[in-house]
Amino acid sequence: MKSLVILFFILLKTCASTPQDTGMKFNPLTIDEQRVILHKGTERPYTGKWLDNKKSGTYVCRQCNQPLYRSEDKFDSHCGWPSFDDEIPGAVKRVPDADGHRTEIVCSNCGGHLGHVFEGEGFTGKNTRHCVNSISMDFLPTMEKAYFASGCFWGTEYHFMKAKGVKATTVGYMGGHTHAPTYKEVCTGTTGHVETVEVEYDPSVTSFEEMLKLYYETHDFEQVGGQGPDIGPQYQSVVFYKNDEQKAMVEKYMQLLSRKGFKVATELRPAPEFWAAEDYHQEYYDKKNGTPYCHVYRKIF
Repeated sequence: MKSLVILFFILLKTCASTPQDTGMKFNPLTIDEQRVILHKGTERPYTGKWLDNKKSGTYVCRQCNQPLYRSEDKFDSHCGWPSFDDEIPGAVKRVPDADGHRTEIVCSNCGGHLGHVFEGEGFTGKNTRHCVNSISMDFLPTMEKAYFASGCFWGTEYHFMKAKGVKATTVGYMGGHTHAPTYKEVCTGTTGHVETVEVEYDPSVTSFEEMLKLYYETHDFEQVGGQGPDIGPQYQSVVFYKNDEQKAMVEKYMQLLSRKGFKVATELRPAPEFWAAEDYHQEYYDKKNGTPYCHVYRKIF
């Protein structure tokens, strides 16, 4: 009998444990977040911060950061909570709700309460609606990329890697006909490639327009066929655009600079394949604890 009592209390302890008792490390939660995520509450409809979010990115569990939903699966069901017609495979677990009627959805990693799932409503072709509390999720916006050439890529990268909202920079080669070019080949000026910097930035913090302003304020965009003492087609001022929006923005600033009296030599080209340069070129000035010799900031805008 004593053994049964001990077993009962062990089982009671196990059933009553929260995700925090499992030994896994989780993000700290506010009182309101605990009410929903741990105690299966519901936030008031039309109050969640992600309800009207239209940005591209990934929704992750607020408690453990596991990716849950992609922005392309989000739709407006007019129910008052974010709705998704699909989840990232394996990310969401379905369990019978305590009310005996609905199906609860929880994070498959930490067990945090997300909301409920409904089927057969006909909102989308997948005929499924994950009704999720905003408070149960965080949102990671998709990083955007831009490609700038302004002479020696060491100096171009130096300024971009220090800019607000920039998450990563990579120096490399772009625009030519040689497959997987080397630095030595590009330096001959016969590959058609231009020394270029790939800039990856967070669009929720900064914008392509801000990147473009920095680009023009850190090199001599009036110089043709080189930059400072670096002469050759591989040092030409070029912006490689990824879409029509980037193209239109560059054209806007070219016209603006022209009205200011500048003779803009920057070329505007569609972005082809980008080839990363050799490792020793990456973050060159930080490695050498130096500063650019021909990329000096000057305020224009």
